[in-house]
Amino acid sequence: MNQTSSVATRPAAGSVPARLAAIGAALLLALPLAMWIANRSAPLMLALAAAAFCAAALAEEGWRPSLHRAAALLRGPIGLALSGFLLWSLVTIAWSHRPLASLAAWGEFALPLTCGVAIAASGRFRPGPALGRALAIVVAVAAVMMMAELATGLAIRRALDIGRQVTYMFNRPVLTCLILAPVALAALPWQGPSRRWSIALAVPVVLAVAWACLGSESGAAGFGLLVMAAAAGLALLAPRLAWAAVTLGFVATMMLAPVVGRLGDAALPAALHERLANSHSRDRVDIWLSFGEATLARPIRGAGFGTSPTLDRHPVAAEVSPPRRALLAVGHPHNAPLQAWTETGAIGVALLTVAGLALLMRLRSLPGRDLAPRLGLFAAAFAVAAVAHGAWQGWWIAGLTMAALWLFRLPVGSDTGDRAA
Repeated sequence: MNQTSSVATRPAAGSVPARLAAIGAALLLALPLAMWIANRSAPLMLALAAAAFCAAALAEEGWRPSLHRAAALLRGPIGLALSGFLLWSLVTIAWSHRPLASLAAWGEFALPLTCGVAIAASGRFRPGPALGRALAIVVAVAAVMMMAELATGLAIRRALDIGRQVTYMFNRPVLTCLILAPVALAALPWQGPSRRWSIALAVPVVLAVAWACLGSESGAAGFGLLVMAAAAGLALLAPRLAWAAVTLGFVATMMLAPVVGRLGDAALPAALHERLANSHSRDRVDIWLSFGEATLARPIRGAGFGTSPTLDRHPVAAEVSPPRRALLAVGHPHNAPLQAWTETGAIGVALLTVAGLALLMRLRSLPGRDLAPRLGLFAAAFAVAAVAHGAWQGWWIAGLTMAALWLFRLPVGSDTGDRAA
């Protein structure tokens, strides 16, 4: 995730392009706070930031350089694999039972990715140490504000009668803070005279995010936090071993997703399900069994992108055994790899696996201190996606896109230091 060589020239301070780029950076910084206020707002913030950065690039150098940079990004292995998945997903809508709903789901998935490419191609997003510190502060503040609201029983929202006044409404913003926390830590300068200030800032960030992950109702956030800590810690101690473990886990989870319900049913005893009752482990296994049957009914092409929300009304439901058919109405399988299998089949899963492996290959040679936040983020995000929300939800894709953008722009190895990020 080191920076590309084709970087645009920096506009003069105070110029229109510089001001537009500053607006774009401010919008990205505001994303965690926006998610605290409105828990689906990440795609909007990313889109507004993309518009600002693209306007800055257009004002400074016209559209051709940005177009060339976008083409270079899309020609890489990750770009080709993700583009192929987007195209194949669009094709699968042809056999969806609700094409318009599937197309809307495809747009929700594609928009944040497109905005990420646009921001990267603009060449105007340059997160220096000041922005890294600002991101760390914003993530910590957002996490603390969510926990403060939970502690007061959402008193302010109830008094103002705004929004959905349910405690699980913070699950999405807590997960957003989780995936942005390693980005904030990696963006801080860890060498030179600023190291002491970075440590002083990192401690409250870690404590605030851990508090939010473990104290909120999001069991997935707590699970993701533990996975992140384990992967990042092992990467610091044994980088190659950590990389191999995460890579093997990623490939195995992608490949075994259609039978994850059977594996969980056989491996997890009833006593363990009782201890994990708050995490609904038994319910998840039953849902995985149902969607697994639907996947195996159409293993190559899938049921069509975006069909999970109403899979019980899809023709594939008739091929699922009656005891399992009812759970196809839950909305999604709470497992992103399984959802990819169910909707896009082996072809879509192969493209996503290639994209993930291409990303992991870019991380393989990084030293431990650079690998730790990146591998921790990858492992935690994949772990959360494998047990929690729908795979294509825009807020989740937007958060991951922002995290990838930021880490992509950070220098690695000997380039890190006070001029890091």
